[in-house]
Amino acid sequence: MKLRSTTLRHWVVGVFTAVGVAMFPWTIWLSASLKAHHETNRWDLAWSGFDAGLAAAFLFTALAAWRKSPWVGACAAATGTLLVTDAWFDIVLESHADELRNAVFLAVFAELPIAALCFWIAYRTERFLALIVDSLLHLAPAAEGATQRDFVGVLEVTADGEPAREPGDANPSA
Repeated sequence: MKLRSTTLRHWVVGVFTAVGVAMFPWTIWLSASLKAHHETNRWDLAWSGFDAGLAAAFLFTALAAWRKSPWVGACAAATGTLLVTDAWFDIVLESHADELRNAVFLAVFAELPIAALCFWIAYRTERFLALIVDSLLHLAPAAEGATQRDFVGVLEVTADGEPAREPGDANPSA
C-alpha cells in the first residue's frame, strides 16, 4: 500500500486542531493551579514591550496601506488582535476602582472600536483580493491565461515541495 503524501494544509488542519483542543484542559489546569496574586520585577518591561509591539503593528498596517500592499489585511488583523488583548489585560489586571473604570472606558471607547475597524479592514482586504483572484481565473483566455490549477495555493504544497495538481490533490504523481 502506497502512502499518500500530505499537503501543508493537511498538517495545519491536524496540528492546529490538536493544539486548540489541548488548550482547553491546559486552561482549566491553569485556572485551578495559578495563584490569584502574583508579583514580578519586570512588569514595566512586559507592558512597555507589549505596547511597543502594538505601536509597531499600527505602523506596519499604515505602511502596508500606504504602499497598497496585500499585507494590509494581515497587518490590520494583527493590530486588531493586539488591541483586543490589550483591552482584556487592562481590565482583568486592574485592581483599583479608578483604574478599572479607566480601563473599561478605554476599552469600550477606544481599543475595541479601533480593533473592530482593523478587523473590518482585514475582511475587506481579503474580499478584495479574492475578487481579484476570481477575476483572473474567470477572465483569462483559455489558451494563455492563468488557470485554477495555477492558483492551487500556498497551503496545497506536498511534503516533497511540489505543488499539488488540483486543489485537494496531495499526490501529484498518482
